[in-house]
Amino acid sequence: MTIVKVDIQGNPYDIHVEEGILGHAGEYLHPVANNGRLLVITDSNVEQHVWPKFQDALSKAGVSPALFTLPAGEQAKSWQHLEALTDWLLGKHVERSDHIVALGGGVVGDIAGFAAHIVKRGCRFIQIPTTLLAQVDSSVGGKTAINTSAGKNLVGAFHQPSMVLIDPAALETLPARELSAGFAEVVKYGLIDDPDFFLWCEENIQRFFGGDMDAREEAIVRSVTAKARIVAADEKELTGKRALLNLGHTFGHALEAETGFSNKLLHGEAVACGMVLAFRYSARMGLCDEGDAERVASLLGGAGLPVTLSDAGCSVDGKRLTEHMKHDKKRSGGQLPFLLARGIGKTFLSNDVELADVAAFLDEEGTR
Repeated sequence: MTIVKVDIQGNPYDIHVEEGILGHAGEYLHPVANNGRLLVITDSNVEQHVWPKFQDALSKAGVSPALFTLPAGEQAKSWQHLEALTDWLLGKHVERSDHIVALGGGVVGDIAGFAAHIVKRGCRFIQIPTTLLAQVDSSVGGKTAINTSAGKNLVGAFHQPSMVLIDPAALETLPARELSAGFAEVVKYGLIDDPDFFLWCEENIQRFFGGDMDAREEAIVRSVTAKARIVAADEKELTGKRALLNLGHTFGHALEAETGFSNKLLHGEAVACGMVLAFRYSARMGLCDEGDAERVASLLGGAGLPVTLSDAGCSVDGKRLTEHMKHDKKRSGGQLPFLLARGIGKTFLSNDVELADVAAFLDEEGTR
């Protein structure tokens, strides 16, 4: 068992990482159940693969869960499903003292957390992430949101969980593609400010994808420790420190928008391609060595992730992709900040990037 503390002022919480924790989750959840009741949100895939074991663990601890199941996939993060979820919570007479449990991947965590924020002006919630991407990224830090026709995660709120329970063994039922998508977010922490962790990813990629539980647990712990440190320093992205976590996301969200926020391109896949593009653009500007960019592409490509626009299924011109970027929620005063790099582990926020130049760069990338 490893406990990582998220020291957010006024709302600290613990992340518990332990192989098999789902099997005895009732030990943690019984004390916070409201008169023995928990309201659990999941999706159709998790209901099939994880819910039976989780339900049994709760029952053994004397907890009676009520379950709401969303359809699997990014499309669940919509107004329509948010309305259905909030109506269900109200129909269950949810109280502000209730803990709403998000059991699933990033989509479930995002919409369940947002519903917890807005229902009765705020209920508590607990994150139990079952995908690698959610375990190392979206379950920690309190960002919750839904998508709209204008773009990804444009309607949401900061709402910190009360607790996060992470079971690396849950990854055993994860499809290979989902595991690869989550690995992109693991690599991101090395690229931001920890070149030694990037090197660890290079040296341990075979162990990780080969099912080595020690390697997987170490990747998770090092990732959430990095995120906890950054989030504690800048919870609501007011100083620019937390913005570093968006490495690859400006490019990546544009790719997701172009592919219709669908399973054509998973979020982690978009982020992987976006990080490669960020490093290639940095090299084009003379900020980092081209060898660094290709090293990033080699590692992510070796994990089965897209590293070119063609890989990502986006054959459109650069101008079309930069049009998507204009809806980015980080835009301020008409200027869109970009995460660029001076090398591996040397990411920084740039506010002087011209979208016309980015469009020209993307046109060049389209020929790879």
